Amino acid sequence: MTAAEAFNARLRSVPPGSLYLVAALPALWLIAKVMTGQAGADPVKALELGFGRWGLKLFIAVLAVTPLRRLAGINLIRWRRPLGVMAFVYVVLHLATWLVLDMGLLWQQALGDIVKRPYITLGMVAFLMMLPLAMTSNDTSVRRLGGTRWRRLHRLTYPAAILAAIHFVLQGKVWMPDAVLYLLIVASLLLLRRIRAPR
Repeated sequence: MTAAEAFNARLRSVPPGSLYLVAALPALWLIAKVMTGQAGADPVKALELGFGRWGLKLFIAVLAVTPLRRLAGINLIRWRRPLGVMAFVYVVLHLATWLVLDMGLLWQQALGDIVKRPYITLGMVAFLMMLPLAMTSNDTSVRRLGGTRWRRLHRLTYPAAILAAIHFVLQGKVWMPDAVLYLLIVASLLLLRRIRAPR
């Protein structure tokens, strides 16, 4: 038995649903930091950026599933759905923090920023692309749409990931090193998807 096969065998004993609980821990940690005054001078921005970072990290994990299976033999297919769902949850938390705590539910001003600020425009487009993905991340949708149509719809994952990464890079006046790194990782994973494992 190879190392990859042994790893896959161990993973099969872990229920994929447990990932929902594990992936929720960073959100609880971020909220606890804000509630205890440990989030710095601008806790709202820290919360907003923290949710966004974790959403992108989980998005990257989703993109890594296929290259890991093809190139390393590590099978994380059972974990892809909870990873994708929790990525969407963090994106919703990121958006809600911006709308409620940052913008104060001033809808007209928020809409103006979406139009005027390119990074917010890209982030909103990425969010709209993720909506149908989240809504159809269940077995009922797979049966209703059929496997082929469902897979075509979920190809929206790729442009959504690129737009989300660019959104993160452009959101600051100065490009943050981790934001650029995430963008490079997303681009690399999308390129790796084009590489087939040797027969």
